[in-house]
Amino acid sequence: MADVKRPNITLYTDATPNGLKASIALEELGLPYKTEHINIATNRQKEPWFLEINPNGRIPAMTDTFSDGEQIRLFESGGIFQYLVDEYDHDYKISFPKGTREYYEMTNWVFFQNAGLGPMQGQANHFVRYAPEKIEYGMNRYVNETRRLYGVLDKHLQSSKSGFIVGDHISIADITTIGWVIWAAWAGVDIDEFPTLKKWEEMMSAREGVKRGCDVPRKLDIKERMKDKKSLEEFAKHSSQWIQQGMKEDAQKK
Repeated sequence: MADVKRPNITLYTDATPNGLKASIALEELGLPYKTEHINIATNRQKEPWFLEINPNGRIPAMTDTFSDGEQIRLFESGGIFQYLVDEYDHDYKISFPKGTREYYEMTNWVFFQNAGLGPMQGQANHFVRYAPEKIEYGMNRYVNETRRLYGVLDKHLQSSKSGFIVGDHISIADITTIGWVIWAAWAGVDIDEFPTLKKWEEMMSAREGVKRGCDVPRKLDIKERMKDKKSLEEFAKHSSQWIQQGMKEDAQKK
């Protein structure tokens, strides 16, 4: 009997829509892992030691011991998903067998989120919450494009018999999407506009693996903040300050 690979995973992350992807995947797989909190508000992701793991200075990132006994680094959520599925999801807990219809459909929706919904909603976040001045064109452009993409998902989910984005069980298509949908209101999007997507979010958020993943590396509290105007304003102000500082530092680099 072949030896089963034992994970030696360290996840470098923060409680952001992208950060949640990796922690939820690990929790749904039931894999043991260590966590290193990368507080992006203090620019820890730009420190030299972290840039050795992810040269782009973004979270999430991950390390593991590869089959050759040496450390392997993973960055970009799509790369992390691919690695976890290939190396550890032999029972297809969060994926489907390669070559199946479900596998390719899952890949469609992973790229839809990673290349479309995530970047557009990220820009909506910036113009709605972080920009030093309100720019109506920017807010309208990205909030409405995010709403359009939510509509695509909502319509797709209406035909799902299982309630999941693909097939009869949770997959990385769902995992890559849930963190961003949880943050919908932060981007100026009213999830009530999309009843089927809202139902999917509620189903996903009730899963134990998703709950645990949302508590890594610290408890996700964005929905509570959205209910408290003062807390929301303070959070937005603090976030805007460190984002503006980071942009200034990046502009000065050669």
